[in-house]
Amino acid sequence: MRCFVGVVLATSLVMPSMVAAAADRPNVVIVFTDDQGTLDANCYGSTDLHTPAMDRLAREGVRFTQAYAHTVCCPARAALLTGRHPQRSGVNTWTQGDMHAADGTNMALDETTLAESLAAAGYRTALFGKWHLGARRDFGPTRQGFDEFFGIRDGFIDNFNHYFLHGLGFHDLYEGTREVWAEGRYFPEMIVERSLAFIEQHRDRPFFLYLALNTPHYPEQPLPEHMQRYADLPQPRRSYAAFVTTTDHLIGRVLDKLDALKLHERTIVVLMSDNGHSAEDNHIRVDNHRSGYPKGHHYGAHGGGGNTGRWAGHKGTFLEGGIRVPALLRYPAAVPPGVVRDQAITAMDWYPTILAFCQAPPPKAPLDGRGLLPVIASADAPSPHPVLHFQWQRHWAVREADWKLIGRDPPRPNASRTLKLFNLADAQPERTNHAAQQPEMVTRLEALHDAWAKEVFR
Repeated sequence: MRCFVGVVLATSLVMPSMVAAAADRPNVVIVFTDDQGTLDANCYGSTDLHTPAMDRLAREGVRFTQAYAHTVCCPARAALLTGRHPQRSGVNTWTQGDMHAADGTNMALDETTLAESLAAAGYRTALFGKWHLGARRDFGPTRQGFDEFFGIRDGFIDNFNHYFLHGLGFHDLYEGTREVWAEGRYFPEMIVERSLAFIEQHRDRPFFLYLALNTPHYPEQPLPEHMQRYADLPQPRRSYAAFVTTTDHLIGRVLDKLDALKLHERTIVVLMSDNGHSAEDNHIRVDNHRSGYPKGHHYGAHGGGGNTGRWAGHKGTFLEGGIRVPALLRYPAAVPPGVVRDQAITAMDWYPTILAFCQAPPPKAPLDGRGLLPVIASADAPSPHPVLHFQWQRHWAVREADWKLIGRDPPRPNASRTLKLFNLADAQPERTNHAAQQPEMVTRLEALHDAWAKEVFR
């Protein structure tokens, strides 16, 4: 079997032009889940979860065990869509959320997104779900390569009244830049229904569908039948597990549509989460909230129900539980089933990998992502990233081999940085700070970070 897989991959992955010619340009579906933690699928070892669609993707394709997105939503989405470190596109803080508010941070329009590259190669493109790269009217998905956009321009909403719930709240549901009012309709099903219609409409030409699910991000509002399945689990796992299963159900509907239209063989399906599970526990803190919910209404993640196994951390940290996420790839025309890869990969790598499969030219700007064809072809191939870099606001991390330095820059130039050094090979990783015992490693990794930051910041 190993020899067979090697032959198949050597002939179909090393020479992607053969794949593109045989498949007449594959379709592309990227499913980006929201706050799905490090091991939160049955195929990753969370056997208390019912995730048949994700398990099917793992069974029929490649499961990556060391995949990195980012620590929160915005930079992960910038990395995915640009194939570059988010700082290059100006995304190093929260982006503008409300179209009707004062102008804030928006992803730079001069970035060439994956949608723009595929559109130039003849693809129809659509984003249904969560954008979260800036809500300003003259920015956004339809200005950066997407023919269609329906969804939320900020980070999360109540799934039934479609209001952002932090602060005073605001309504967030758009068709392009046109505000849509659909109170009572379940948002996750709305975007999946749009996805199915898009696939049906473009079944006879290449398409790129970016299904940016807002699940299992809080507020945890799973389908009732999925909540019932986990009635015996304690909180916070219970509601989170149910929402993961709702997420899986939605993904399964897309896979079933590809099957029904006989498109599954020539459709690339990528599934990845944007960051680790949330440990937030939020309540509405004001009277007269615009959503109509009363002060005290709970909408958080109940303190966190994710499974990170031996890894520490959660969303909002640069510990492994904050940035290491599930990642799956299925492409039956070129990739054999049941492959597992342990090399470190990133969300940025999907851009060049998909362009290679689709035989589409790269953008003019250099990519930080690296094509994954050699990794898919061989378990012995080196990771394309000998050094990994992350930054969000004043917090950052750099990893080389098993060493990871996590830093926090001071708010004032004359203050000192906070530095913690961890070794991922420890029996209990990221519990022991080795900085005092390994000053030379601290110096080395800090220098790597400083050189990287000097290059990538706008």
